[in-house]
Amino acid sequence: MKLLRSFAAKVVGHTLRLFARFITAVRADWQGIEPVPRQRVYYANHTSNGDMPMIWAVLPPALRRTVRPVAAADYWLANPVRAFVGPEVFNCVLVDRRPEVNDKPMDKILEALDEGSSLIIFPEGNRNMTDDPLLPFKAGLYNMGLARPEIDLVPTWVANLNTIMPKGEVIPLPLICTVTFGAPVHVRDGESKDDFLKRAATALSDLRPDVEQPKTAAVTS
Repeated sequence: MKLLRSFAAKVVGHTLRLFARFITAVRADWQGIEPVPRQRVYYANHTSNGDMPMIWAVLPPALRRTVRPVAAADYWLANPVRAFVGPEVFNCVLVDRRPEVNDKPMDKILEALDEGSSLIIFPEGNRNMTDDPLLPFKAGLYNMGLARPEIDLVPTWVANLNTIMPKGEVIPLPLICTVTFGAPVHVRDGESKDDFLKRAATALSDLRPDVEQPKTAAVTS
């Protein structure tokens, strides 16, 4: 049974990657960082439920095999299909967002890092449905950077996905999607939580397509 589930997860994962590339022509733009096997936390903007699958799909196989998205348990365990795709296909680190549950999500996240996994996280906490580029960041990114300072925190901007999958739509609209990976940031010695989160948010926001980028070598795929 375990082998069957593993095989099914691989088939579903391959299908999702093909679907993502067919519908969105998703491509990666590596700016100031190379797509090499190195433990990282990819922190991204969040405007659509498709953000995480797009980041996952665009990573090279060597990176995708070790990356685990941090995701909400209430969403991914809401029905049998999600309960299979989240844990089995994406290998999500599932955290409980309900305040009445003493789940200690940071313990699960640090455990995944200590096992050697890279992570995908959304530091805004919720989908951004406003006109602002980003919502204020939660403290989790700072806590990760403080607890594991050797791990690169990589800003990751997903562009056009809110247009591809508008709120309330089930069928994605064909449109090019770009996932831009920026230079990593780390918590500096003595840096306060607020100062770091502001700096990390700026590093992410600066990757937006409408922001002029410095002329440095980039790798696309």
